[in-house]
Amino acid sequence: MANVSVYNMEGNVVGTIELNDAVFGAEVKENLVHQAVVQQLANKRQGTQKAKTRSEVSGGGRKPWRQKGTGHARQGSTRAPQWTGGGIVFAPVPRDYSFKMNKKEKRAALKSALTSKVQEEKLIVLDELKFGEIKTKNMQNVLNNLKVEKALVVLSDNDQNVVMSAKNMPNVQTASAGTINVYDVLKYTTLILTKDAVASIEEVYA
Repeated sequence: MANVSVYNMEGNVVGTIELNDAVFGAEVKENLVHQAVVQQLANKRQGTQKAKTRSEVSGGGRKPWRQKGTGHARQGSTRAPQWTGGGIVFAPVPRDYSFKMNKKEKRAALKSALTSKVQEEKLIVLDELKFGEIKTKNMQNVLNNLKVEKALVVLSDNDQNVVMSAKNMPNVQTASAGTINVYDVLKYTTLILTKDAVASIEEVYA
């Protein structure tokens, strides 16, 4: 099992913690990680794009000129795709981009992402993260003490003082242990976990 240092909010090492290899020392399966990221981004797509085909554009019912004798190329409608104001060839229509992954595959992908953070030494464990008030400066001070710029902060519970203190920071996102996903783990350079969050994650995924 991997041993990592535990820090306090001042950035000082206050102990170590042993991480469960079933979660933080799993085999890294890059194909599943890629599939999980693609799935999450695909599921976010609205799929509401729409354009009209020549059958949906209004007008164009009359033949613009007779078939022969004008010197022009023959035309059947002013709403054909080659005309200004005409319909679109193979126009996009609303569609659902989402797809499903097996539950075991999703779990394996998340374990792979967490393991990669440990291997890259981009995982930081805090003994606790508590603020007495909602203040962005409090969160910034903690990140400065840990020498971190872009981070995903995972909490065991939805502590509103911490969540709201990080809300205005563009390079920081908070999440509860039960809502973490592969995309966010990989998107942020550093993964910050509280000790309670580590215990919650290991309880669910070990």
